[in-house]
Formats: sequence, C-alpha cells, structure tokens
Amino acid sequence: MQANCVERPYACNVTRVPGEVTKTRRLAEVAKKVGVSEATVSRVLNGKPGVSDATRAAVLTALDVLGYERPTQLRGERARLVGLVLPELGNPIFPALAEVIGGALAQQGFTPVLCTRTAGGLSEADYIEMLIDQQVSGVVFAGGHYAEVNSPHEHYHRLFDLRLPVVLVNAAVDELTFPRVSTDDMVAVDQAFGHLLSLGHERIGLVLGPEDHMPSRRKLAAFTAASKAAGFELDDNAVEHALFSLEGGQAVTRRLVANGFTGIICASDPQALGAIRAVRRAGLTVPGDVSVVGFDDSAFINCTDPPLTTVRQPIESMGRAAVTMLVNQIDRTAFTAEELLYEPELVVRGSTAPARLLTA
Repeated sequence: MQANCVERPYACNVTRVPGEVTKTRRLAEVAKKVGVSEATVSRVLNGKPGVSDATRAAVLTALDVLGYERPTQLRGERARLVGLVLPELGNPIFPALAEVIGGALAQQGFTPVLCTRTAGGLSEADYIEMLIDQQVSGVVFAGGHYAEVNSPHEHYHRLFDLRLPVVLVNAAVDELTFPRVSTDDMVAVDQAFGHLLSLGHERIGLVLGPEDHMPSRRKLAAFTAASKAAGFELDDNAVEHALFSLEGGQAVTRRLVANGFTGIICASDPQALGAIRAVRRAGLTVPGDVSVVGFDDSAFINCTDPPLTTVRQPIESMGRAAVTMLVNQIDRTAFTAEELLYEPELVVRGSTAPARLLTA
C-alpha cells in the first residue's frame, strides 16, 4: 500500500534513501527542540496553513540553531537569530558584555549566536559569511576590526550593501557609519588623569592598545589635552602601545618605571594587572611607589592584590542600548546612525595612593 506523501513529504512510511533519512532526523530533532509534533514541523517546512505565527517562528529558529538549511521557499524570511561577534573571551569584559546583550536579545525574542575569533580559527569575515547564510536578523560587534584602521573592512561594507541591521560597540573607523554605542574615552582619561593629579603625581604614563586602534587614539588625544591643561610638557616616553593583555601591560610598563613614572593609566584591566607585576619585579610597590589605574572594571578586579582602581565602562546600559538600536533597525522604526556616548565612572580602590615625596 502506498503511503500518503501529500501532507507529510518529509516523513513518509516508505523505504528511505539517505537524503530522506536526513529529512526524517531533521523533523524529529526540530520537533523535540520546539516541543511540537513532527507533523507540525512538516507543515511549517512545507508552508502549510494551520500553524500559529509563534509556532512557525519557533520552528524556523530551531532549524537555524540546529544548523539545518531552510527550505528554499522559506529563505526569504530572516531567522530570529542575531550574531554577536567578539574578538575573544579571555578579557573578562567581553563575556560580561555577551551576557548583557544575550539577555536583552532573549527578552526581545531573539537568539544570540556567539562568534569569537581564535588564533588559527575562523576570521571575522568567515563568521560574517556564516551568519549571512543562516539568515540572521542582525549583527552586534564588540571590539572588532571596525575599530582598527589597518584591518580589512570589506565584510562590513558587504553587510551595509545587504542592508543587514548592525550595531558597533565602541569607536569605529570614520568610513563605517553603522549605529554605535561607546564609552566616552575622553571622559575616562580625564577621570583617571585627574585622580592621579589630585594625589600629587606629576610623572604620569599611559599604556594603550595598538596604534591603529580608534579608542586608543581617542584616549591619547585626551591624555595629551589633560597633560597640557595641567601644565606638563608631554614626555616622549610617556605613552606606550601594547596588546590588551597582562603580558602586554607588563612588557611596556618596565620602560615607564625605568623612566621614573609614578602614575600609570592603562587602557584595559589586564594591562593594568601586567603593569602591577612589572612594578613589583622592578623591586617597587603598588601603590607605595607607583599608582596604577585600569579601564573596564572587569569581574573580580576588586579581588586583586591590591584591589584595582579602574574606570568602569557602563556595560549594562551600553549592551541594552545596542540591542534596542538593533531591534529598531530590524523593525524599521526610528533609529539614529549617530554614536551614543556613555559616561564611565572612576572606581577608586587600593592600587592608587599619594605620590611619594622625593627627598634630596
């Protein structure tokens, strides 16, 4: 007796070739993930009526999450997936940001797809192609190549040409005009510099990220202006560039310490921890001999020895604003392409103290 294949072409009771087995497995997996019957999933995949909009959306999202390709007739509908592209998870600020953005996306009915670059792994451009293939509704970037002048930007232009909703977290190169939410780097440096100045430090150094990094360039401009306003002549040895890592901060701080700087501002908390290590290995103490200020206020940074004075990024507010800006683009409601600047907060702890007076 021939099976009825009209209503359920993905699950007919006939001897199956490998492709049909795959379709049956897909039905079962998607049905299990959504909590509906295989017949319901089949109706969605075949564009049949009789399924609620919410169930239809849930089935399509499950199909995308499980890595199955949508049927041709459904590819015009974008999945309720949002790419979240991060440079790494080693720096605690990025997992914190991912948690905020992921939670805010879930509240809006979207599923985040986390993409992180690894050495020898997929590039940012590779991830973008994968996300486009998955028919994502939009992409949020944090700490990506968009902030690096000398990095490739073609994949961003591709997203722009596709009119795919995108939001960037923190400063971008001028040619990219996507909506952005950023910490005000000028205010961050002013707060850190003013704090060290109030403690009597006159030899203040700055540890930044790579020279082509836009937030680092903003911090450098603020540091130059603050030094001039304080009546200090900017020392050629006062600014160092390094990777955003403990090892990077340690390597360049050795030179700052050797050149007599007693206050050091770092562009990340990992750099600041490296700076503290460099000070100690030079036979000095923090904050007795050298005061160190970080940037981010990462998780557990108050548990270090000494607890780190740092400039806190308003991650909660920025993450939620990024999601709102993205959803407004997806819904085609009013949104701004201008950069929203969020004011950071200086958190004073134990790594800064009054400058030690030099005696003849």
